[in-house]
Order: sequence, then structure tokens, then C-alpha cells
Amino acid sequence: MAVELNHTIVVSSDKRASATFLAELLGLEVGEQFGPFVPVTTGNGVTLDYAEYEEEEGGITPQHYAFLVSEDDFDAIFGRIKAAGITYYADPYHGRVGEINTRDGGRGTYFDDPDGHAMEILTRPYGSGGRRG
Repeated sequence: MAVELNHTIVVSSDKRASATFLAELLGLEVGEQFGPFVPVTTGNGVTLDYAEYEEEEGGITPQHYAFLVSEDDFDAIFGRIKAAGITYYADPYHGRVGEINTRDGGRGTYFDDPDGHAMEILTRPYGSGGRRG
């Protein structure tokens, strides 16, 4: 059996709001709550399980989540990002505000979720030389 990522936990201050934020931008569904988690499942079956942090854990450490999307999906998602007035960047360090990148012959952009997690959409995997992946 090949090794595949099945799910990851995304720590948030409001799991329902954060799951809804991402799902609406990406055009996905928020699943039914399962235990303490509110899931958002991607097209390749990976689930982001949103959970709320515990005060004694010391807050939220921002993480990075990248989503490989088609050119058409990029247009739709990017349109929703702009329509919502969300600040976006061409780079992960937030140095190129209001821009997208064109690495490997594709397009990509970064934006933050309500808890500061760095979200990314890209149309070509980095290092692909322009191949879709």
C-alpha cells in the first residue's frame, strides 16, 4: 500500500468558523462534526480536522497548508479571495502584497485564515518544471 496523507488537525480559536472560512473559499463542504473535530475534506480525500485549542496549550502556532488546484479552480478561488477583501501574497513571507506568483509555469498565492495559518493555492507543484503533477 502506498503511503497517503489521510488527515491533519488544524488548531483554531473557532473550529466551525475556521472550517467554514476555508470551505467557502475553496468551494468545498464543511462536514458533520465528528467528536471534537469539524472536517473539511479535499478532492483527494485528505481531511483537515478543525479543533479548538485549549487555553493551557498556550495559543495557536500558525502552520502552512497548500492546495493544488486546477487553473479554473484557481480563478474561482482567487475571485472569492478578492471579493472577500482578503489580503493575498505572492510569497510565503508576505513580502509581495496583492500579487500572485508564476512559479513552474503555474500560478500561486498565499492568504491567512482567521487564526494566522498560511493557506496557499497553486496550480503546479513546486519543482515540477511546468508539469501539473
